[in-house]
Amino acid sequence: MIRISQPTVGAEEQDAVKAVLASGGLSQGPRVSELEEAFSALVDGRTCVAVNSGTSALHLALVAHGVGPGDEVVVPSFTFAATANAVRLAGAEPVFADIDPVSFCLDPEAAAAAVGPRTAAIMPVHLYGHPADMTALGEVARRSGLLVVEDAAQAHAAADGGRPAGALGDAAAFSFYPTKNMTTGEGGMVVTSDHAAARMVRLLRNQGMERPYENEVVGYNLRMTDIAAAIGIVQLRRLPGFTSRRQANAAVLDAALAGHPGVAPPKCRAGAVHVYHQYTVRSAERDRLQMALDGAGVESRVYYPTPVHRLAPFAALKADLPETDRAAAEVLSLPVGPHLADDEVAAVAAAVST
Repeated sequence: MIRISQPTVGAEEQDAVKAVLASGGLSQGPRVSELEEAFSALVDGRTCVAVNSGTSALHLALVAHGVGPGDEVVVPSFTFAATANAVRLAGAEPVFADIDPVSFCLDPEAAAAAVGPRTAAIMPVHLYGHPADMTALGEVARRSGLLVVEDAAQAHAAADGGRPAGALGDAAAFSFYPTKNMTTGEGGMVVTSDHAAARMVRLLRNQGMERPYENEVVGYNLRMTDIAAAIGIVQLRRLPGFTSRRQANAAVLDAALAGHPGVAPPKCRAGAVHVYHQYTVRSAERDRLQMALDGAGVESRVYYPTPVHRLAPFAALKADLPETDRAAAEVLSLPVGPHLADDEVAAVAAAVST
């Protein structure tokens, strides 16, 4: 079976972990600081604070920028539940808006219609590695004085209008889960241009203190370990190669699906850089397509079969999101990652185009 995703790690990552183990310093330490500094170069030099997961990064990005009880945050429903979970964890309430049917990202007009008197922020998701329309969403936010927090969990090295994901809003959150475009095993990164907010994230991730036993606020234990950071430092160096490989694999699949009557390949908005965290097609006969791929030895997966506003924790928040529901019924993601050999990419292309 050709797997849809697989962490691409090797001897260099293993050696980096061994070096940390040999140092005796396993928790948050110099490797975390090194990763934060290196990652900053990916996001136009913004301040980066490493944490233990992408969900923690979303949560702390909101809290550190002042989002909390009584506030509302406009989010898409066509995403992983962590997007809305983070809003609830901050004490605020998500308000779901529909998506653009081409990019699968938050639709600016739908986001504008969802803004109300309690709205404090908009949190677009750069879904599948394609950046949301941050120019239009930024205009929506500016008109109402709203914070923009990018959920960039799937968008390492993506860009819009020549600017990188993570530097398109007021703050951003990345994930380093094993299936992401780069990994630390588990981990996340908060990105911000607000130095006070960055300091608050550092406090919140570490029991409310920057210096031992000088607790300033009630905080959490959301630190990244040096073991995880050591993996991430290597992965970040390898990210350009990973990204090029994903884009090359996507081009092979695009060519195979050109003119296909029943399967629509993903599209990339003009001026955007797609990094293909997932290669997600649309098909009115998705189940049949998935069965055919399975028979050909190609793993595929539906991200996300149930929109967040239909999940139990959020079902009371009524929302009419026709494009979200249609996408959830039609999308199917295919293998596209750098773990694929050339013959495997060709096999995926042949299977989906048959």
